[in-house]
Amino acid sequence: MKAVSLSKLGGPEQLNLIETPTPEPQAGHVRVKLHASALNRRDVWITLGQYPGIRLPCSMGSDGAGTIDRLGPDVPTELLGQEVVIYPAYDWGSDTRFPSPSFRVLGMPDPGTFAEFICVPASHVFPKPTFLNWQQAAAIPLAGLTAWRALMTQAAAQPGETVLVTGIGGGVATFALKWAVGLGARTFVTSGNADKLEQACQLGAAGGINYHMENWPKQLAEMTGSVDVVIDGTGGNNFPGCLALLKPGGRLVVYGATAGAPSAGLDMVRLFFRQTRIIGSTMGSPAEFAAMLNFMVEHHIEPVIDQVFALDQVVAAHQRLLSAQNLGKIVLRHD
Repeated sequence: MKAVSLSKLGGPEQLNLIETPTPEPQAGHVRVKLHASALNRRDVWITLGQYPGIRLPCSMGSDGAGTIDRLGPDVPTELLGQEVVIYPAYDWGSDTRFPSPSFRVLGMPDPGTFAEFICVPASHVFPKPTFLNWQQAAAIPLAGLTAWRALMTQAAAQPGETVLVTGIGGGVATFALKWAVGLGARTFVTSGNADKLEQACQLGAAGGINYHMENWPKQLAEMTGSVDVVIDGTGGNNFPGCLALLKPGGRLVVYGATAGAPSAGLDMVRLFFRQTRIIGSTMGSPAEFAAMLNFMVEHHIEPVIDQVFALDQVVAAHQRLLSAQNLGKIVLRHD
């Protein structure tokens, strides 16, 4: 089969489409013929050597959707031929609060989804929402689940609350906007790009602000009247402004730090007098994945696709993601 491999570091240009043996499912596993996969920031960071625990060579990719074409021993026969979306990790563990020490995401060190076939546990495949095409379905897993856990589990957002999603454009932030709008929350966004702010409003955002503007938190506070929940994957020097926007009892959920740590400290008095909660979050469990897909079907939510590339255009797809010009997910088609 064909699969995308990384044998040395140095950026997306080091990715190669190679021939490799087609896997066979072991007991309790199924083989999925992948029709589409999707990129995440994690994939670019691996090519650049900016991700922990890199082991080379590796087969990349965490997101995928396809058809079950072979069953391992002890797998129900009715799964054969089902159209599925793949849970993008292994070994969350039994504690709902955090993953186990052996938790890991598909695609380095385990085989990834940038391939024609992949074998995964039968418990890790979920029915593809019938109203989605293959590219849309493949866009869901890692980013959708990260946004779901941040907003629904960690922040416990409620209908009618005001939510701020920072750095709109990336997959997680775009899904967070989709989930919040579907929930019935009044949702605002930030971006350094005016076009992305406009696109976010077309997707249901009530408004947005350019974080390059002077005193942007004050301007956003005038628009929102303060917020109940902030979903932030950026950190950096805008982080104190996010904290300042929260109402008493507000929740600030952090799922990433692309801009690093703030150079100045936080307003500690505001933090404790307002009973503010700062909560870390990463991906999520299989149970959260199932809940997310059910919500998506109930509210008929379609992922935002930025651009679709062929599997053999994987280098160009990664370069697109590295440019940070995308709004929504970058997808690879395998057919």
